[in-house]
Amino acid sequence: MKNLDRIYVDFHVIQTVPPSCINRDDTGSPKTALYGGVRRARVSSQSWKRAMRKMFCEDFDEKNLGIRTKRLIEFVQGEIQGISSKISSEEAKNLASKIVKIAMEPPKNRKKKKNEEIKALFFISKVQAYNLADYILKHQGDDKIDTKEVKELIKNGNSIDIALFGRMAADDPNLNADASAQVAHSISTHRVDNEYDYFTAIDDLAPKDNPGADMIGVVEYNSSTMYRYATVAVHNLARELGGEKEVAAAAVGEFAKAFIQSMPTGKQNTFANRTLPDAVLVTIRRDQPINLVGAFEEPVRTVEGGYVKPSIQRLEKYAEQVYNQYADAPEKAWAIGMDGQAESVNLNGLLQGLQNALIHDMENVAKE
Repeated sequence: MKNLDRIYVDFHVIQTVPPSCINRDDTGSPKTALYGGVRRARVSSQSWKRAMRKMFCEDFDEKNLGIRTKRLIEFVQGEIQGISSKISSEEAKNLASKIVKIAMEPPKNRKKKKNEEIKALFFISKVQAYNLADYILKHQGDDKIDTKEVKELIKNGNSIDIALFGRMAADDPNLNADASAQVAHSISTHRVDNEYDYFTAIDDLAPKDNPGADMIGVVEYNSSTMYRYATVAVHNLARELGGEKEVAAAAVGEFAKAFIQSMPTGKQNTFANRTLPDAVLVTIRRDQPINLVGAFEEPVRTVEGGYVKPSIQRLEKYAEQVYNQYADAPEKAWAIGMDGQAESVNLNGLLQGLQNALIHDMENVAKE
């Protein structure tokens, strides 16, 4: 059943990843997961979101992006000195410390530790940091500062990446920001076995009569064809961005570009694993987001010919099955490298079509 006030965009990607170790666990091994009774290659959600955020920096003005840092006082201090060049560094630091402690002060029903400073990474936008700096400069002579007013400065003015990926403040849930995007852990569509690359290194200045290696080691790696999935609740994103439809549509477009084109950088110099997707399916839905990973619960098996083609076929067949049995078909769908009922486009066509459709749909939501 359609929810006319909701708009979801689902992203499904089939992508080959050559021999690599782009996302490692605490032992240095490539991350894996058991699914469908067999071991799969895995790249964590956090790893790919990090790669996406780095790509955002290439396409967005920095004022539209957030900073995730424990050095919040230094960040606000820089904004204070940017507003008032006459203020000394020490005074700016004192003011920054004062306003940050007020902003981050836990509610009265939570215990406050003595001399507590920022101990965890905090996601804050450039606009929010500027607003804190501007506020404390205007109220630096006040005996008492309104805590509620200060906290509102952090709750409003979210950057695009905060609106997409959310923010959690453990000490004060009121400072949380709901994530409009969800990114699944990517897994291989088939079984994988990790392999080992034994390497040696020679000292360039070693004596000629010393034929031995000066360093030896092992790098664990695997290769796979992966299924990647993400979804964006566009209605929530627009709300987090102040209701501006064009800004929200552009943000989804950049999210789409980054999700499709980005690649985590782990061991990239060693393996040069910069691949692009083999197939992409993007849909607009009104009922609910749908992860189609169930297409690969039974692992794809092949004797020869690779995993890409059977993985694409499996995805198309499973999507049709889900739409027939459980959910409405998407309102709109675009595909790269796939057949089926979706409109076949290239990446530029997908991004343009998606943004135009979202602006149109959000205008209709406002009317309804």
